[in-house]
Amino acid sequence: MSQQVSAGASPWRDQVNGMLFVGLLAAAVVQVAAFPFVKSLGLSPLVVGIVCGMLYGNFLRGTMPAGWGVGVHWTARRLLRIAVGFYGLNISIQQIAEIGAPGLIISTGVVLSVLFIGTWIGTKVLKLDRDTAMLTASGSAICGAAAVLAFESTLKAPPHKSAVAVATVVLFGTISMFVYPLAFQLGWIDLDTRSFGMFLGGTVHEVAQVVGSASNIDAATTEVATIVKMTRVALLVPLLILLGLWLQRSASAKLAPGQTKPKLPIPWFAIFFLIFALINSANIIPPDVLKTMRALDVFALTMAMTALGIETRFAQMRQAGPRVLALAFILFLILAFGGYTLVKFVA
Repeated sequence: MSQQVSAGASPWRDQVNGMLFVGLLAAAVVQVAAFPFVKSLGLSPLVVGIVCGMLYGNFLRGTMPAGWGVGVHWTARRLLRIAVGFYGLNISIQQIAEIGAPGLIISTGVVLSVLFIGTWIGTKVLKLDRDTAMLTASGSAICGAAAVLAFESTLKAPPHKSAVAVATVVLFGTISMFVYPLAFQLGWIDLDTRSFGMFLGGTVHEVAQVVGSASNIDAATTEVATIVKMTRVALLVPLLILLGLWLQRSASAKLAPGQTKPKLPIPWFAIFFLIFALINSANIIPPDVLKTMRALDVFALTMAMTALGIETRFAQMRQAGPRVLALAFILFLILAFGGYTLVKFVA
């Protein structure tokens, strides 16, 4: 197909066509993510989506009419915010209460320390730009690709920076998923199964990777690990609100005398995330309906990640160089050793 927009094509039609195209590509991604080998690697449809999107965007972009880029961009930005809001349906207050104070302390300690230390090391030591450092740190600290997407929306960062951050989640999250259970079974990690579940939930990057690693132990460990992980996800809301306040303050400090103070960039999708978490906690949605809504939300997030990948260029990613990998490796060590110490102390 030609890259030129056909005569008479309307922007609205181009947007719809672009969204439908991403939807079809995302449907194929979901099928690929369901392959046993891909599932064994703990790669969620979100991660597979950005990889497939990047391959298409860099090698086959010429097969898509240029006008459809409007729909691709809408999916990567607007649909992303909607999907992150609905992601709150995966969390409930009952889950957080079930793990008690130790699980909450571990989740909070890991998220805050990794996010702030990672941002500081990235900007001050490795001389990365603020957005790249913060996106990489958020992916390690909170919930992998979903956190990177949420922070990207608030920071309004370019797609290639998010893609680089997601790549580090894939690499070090996969390493964690295989190394931690093996080390535990060899007796190198001195924890009981419940404490080890807290360790996995508090240190492994992606939700799918947490489930994949914990399932190598037993069902009880998997349950504890998943709850601790979802508690980390729940911390996404207050952190995004604080990030919005910080961005407003930073922008205000750079204003010349007489300039209007910028509005607070409220992450409304984070507010809806909290609202849907409370709805899920109330148990008012029938189980079958809830299961369907969660599946649709995963598909919407997969569409957003696929669109993000289509907009990403390898040349832009190469500009980050080895410094992003260095930051992700440092955060991997902080998660491993700091997380173990924290679990030993509070669990």
